[in-house]
Amino acid sequence: MRGGSQAQAKPRAKAPASPAKRPAARRNGPAAPSRAPSFELSPKRALIAAAGVLLVAVTATLATGQRGEMLVAGIGAGIDGRFGQAGFKLAAIHVEGASKMATPDIVAAAKVYKDQPVLGLDLAEVRERVERVGWVKEAKVVRLLPDTLVIAVVERRQMAVWQHNGRTVVIDDRGRVIPEADARRFPALPLVVGAGGAEHAPKILPAIAQRPKLMVRMDALVRVDNRRWDLRLKDGGIVQLPAVGEEEALMQLEQLDQRSRILDLGLARIDLRNPDVVAVRPRETAPAGQLVAQGV
Repeated sequence: MRGGSQAQAKPRAKAPASPAKRPAARRNGPAAPSRAPSFELSPKRALIAAAGVLLVAVTATLATGQRGEMLVAGIGAGIDGRFGQAGFKLAAIHVEGASKMATPDIVAAAKVYKDQPVLGLDLAEVRERVERVGWVKEAKVVRLLPDTLVIAVVERRQMAVWQHNGRTVVIDDRGRVIPEADARRFPALPLVVGAGGAEHAPKILPAIAQRPKLMVRMDALVRVDNRRWDLRLKDGGIVQLPAVGEEEALMQLEQLDQRSRILDLGLARIDLRNPDVVAVRPRETAPAGQLVAQGV
């Protein structure tokens, strides 16, 4: 130090720190920016997952009382309402294959009503209800959009009127009662009388119907002791048939009538119960001036 003065030493400047080495750039181009890992779901897995979620939701809903049924019913009612607003309301019912007497009962059994949503109709249930009607053998129900229901039926054939225990009903060609049929409206049907008559009439009536001369003379077909038949004729005579071999007995009667016009003789009784012998009984004639008591 000179001249007593003090000189301040200048601080030596620090050398700049050497920059950190940067990673060498890739020869093929700059480094790609880093991304978060991603997971892709295939359509198939997405569908399976959605089905699983739906199943869980439905299970949970059904486990809480009847909310599931209410939910489904609500959805169905909403759909029906939408289509109803679009004009799909029941306006007409056509019944095909049924008589005039049967049609009202069929329509009533269908239990459908005007302006009912057509698409909401359960056709299987309608068909089942219609087939429970006595007139109906089978039915088919078809929906014709926008507003028509067609009910096509095969009607049971009315075969006879059956009278037993003070009750008179109509039976079909299988001997079944048609409850809706009013027997008074079928005067042209043959009359069957007695226990077991409905069950056995379908076996003999077709054979009698093949013989028009006998059919037109018959007043009633009477079941005797549920074993055999008597044909009660309109002139008061009776033809007694056997318990077995009815068809053969009718053929025998037909042959006798062709040869001797036995049905025109006004006999009180023609007994065909013995295939080897035909027994007849003439009517009792009253002496002149004497009345004959008639059985009731």
